[in-house]
Amino acid sequence: MSRINIVHFNETFQNQMDLSLLFFGKEECLSGHAWGPGLRDCHIIHYIHEGAGRFHIGGQTYDLQSGHGFLIPPDVLVHYEADPVNPWTYSWIGFRGLHVKSLLQRSGLSLAYPIFQSDSRLFEAFYDDLAAARLERGGDMLIQSIVYRIMAELISCSPKAAVEAKTSHPKEVYIRKAIEWIERSYSQKITVMDIARSVGLDRTYLSGLFKEQFGVSLQTFLLEYRMNRAIELLRNPDLAISDVSRSVGYTDPFLFSKMFKKVTGHSPRASRKQEESIRLKEKQAAPKDL
Repeated sequence: MSRINIVHFNETFQNQMDLSLLFFGKEECLSGHAWGPGLRDCHIIHYIHEGAGRFHIGGQTYDLQSGHGFLIPPDVLVHYEADPVNPWTYSWIGFRGLHVKSLLQRSGLSLAYPIFQSDSRLFEAFYDDLAAARLERGGDMLIQSIVYRIMAELISCSPKAAVEAKTSHPKEVYIRKAIEWIERSYSQKITVMDIARSVGLDRTYLSGLFKEQFGVSLQTFLLEYRMNRAIELLRNPDLAISDVSRSVGYTDPFLFSKMFKKVTGHSPRASRKQEESIRLKEKQAAPKDL
């Protein structure tokens, strides 16, 4: 029987804007173990620690071994199988977020080129590091930093990364400037028109750039950015819901609650209670000092 460990996260309380870890796992596969053909609904990165296997995607077959990794994009038919003689052991992370597309572009990973190779300790140890981080105070931030380090390592080990780092497409420059302006001004009463003026573009064109890059309009990006910040602020028990509302640019707490529920599926009050319950369970599960 194969050994498998999987950990899932409540995405509501993860960083939903940039890069959200959904789950991670590790498995020592048996001979003949396979998954698919099938689809996944998020991006998944596998890294092979030992053994070998085959990965089938986009009509291509890749023979892989220890030190290799592969990307499974969402909604793409894939199939992978352990080598019958030397079955692989691999770890994986599943993630999504508005910045995933641009980060993967920088790494050079895509449907056309879904394979990477690395001997970094980070890939060898990320399962253990993530598992340990869950038990630490501030574990959510530790986990987020590990996921970003994984993405940074993917960019670093990509043969395309050095070339792409020297060039920046004008569209990406406008998007980056707009995001930086949002980060500075989201707590104010700003509009899409204000953001467009800040970068010197027509609002419809700028919104189209965001739709192309992130899959959402500029208006939705701003809304989700604010709600993501609100999720973080709700973790502070000293802040009233109205305080959080004003802090993310809403003078009307009722409108804030309506938009928060639209984005997260929960009211601010329910989200706060759920977060408190999760923290209590994690505290109870943490090993106690002797």
